[in-house]
Amino acid sequence: MSETPFYKNVQLWILPSLTLGLAPFNPPHIWGKIQWIAGGGAFSGDHPMGAMDWFDVVMHGTPWVMLFVALTFKAIDLVKK
Repeated sequence: MSETPFYKNVQLWILPSLTLGLAPFNPPHIWGKIQWIAGGGAFSGDHPMGAMDWFDVVMHGTPWVMLFVALTFKAIDLVKK
């Protein structure tokens, strides 16, 4: 078993990022949610985001956040060496 903590394991987060993080694939679901939030329509407007939409952001975004965290820790470890 690897001694690398789960939050530092880049290989662990690549597969979920490319599968769950991008599903459905055409277009990636997370991309539409990011555009919705960035466009300002998520909080007001004709159709603001509901609880299910925010759950989708968390579900599809978590693998990407964890991959970024793992890559950051990997970069920090490389700089320390």
